[in-house]
Amino acid sequence: MVNAIEITDANFDEVTATDKPVLVDFWAEWCGPCKMIGPIVDELANEYDGKAVIGKINVDSNPNISAKFGVRSIPTLLLLKDGEIVDKHVGASPKSVLEEKINNQL
Repeated sequence: MVNAIEITDANFDEVTATDKPVLVDFWAEWCGPCKMIGPIVDELANEYDGKAVIGKINVDSNPNISAKFGVRSIPTLLLLKDGEIVDKHVGASPKSVLEEKINNQL
């Protein structure tokens, strides 16, 4: 099983330098809704392996990227294409919503 990539301030540019859609889950250990959506993000990483890049970034240990994208509340999921934000979702959501967002960029 493929899990979501752990994204950090240090590897963000490298991970997102792709022509595939990139879903980034901004989360924190203390965030209840983040814990609800975490397993869904891992499922998406497995299902979209090779078609999209799915990653998670801990906002507590990686404040620079969070600040760069103006993430104020978590979970925030950003969908990037060619380094640009093409979709944004704040809060927990059903898997089907995230699948639709990714499929729209494939």
